Amino acid sequence: MLQDTASIRYYQKLSDGLVELWNRGYRFDDLRMYLEGYMAALRQANAVETYLLNRLEEDAMRFLYDQSNFEMPEPQREADYY
Repeated sequence: MLQDTASIRYYQKLSDGLVELWNRGYRFDDLRMYLEGYMAALRQANAVETYLLNRLEEDAMRFLYDQSNFEMPEPQREADYY
């Protein structure tokens, strides 16, 4: 579980980006490449400590492999009262 504010912020941006790419029509391999590039950029920039980056990557991969994060909710039908 992430507890550092900077890593939480990066996780939120990353998960939002993954969902946005999925909704645009990109598929799993593209999302995985996006995740790998994002993590490589964070490592190159030394934005967060290494152990926090590893934890962030684990949580992001867990998010990516959970299919429920990419399902579109179906709207509920309104009851017809007439």
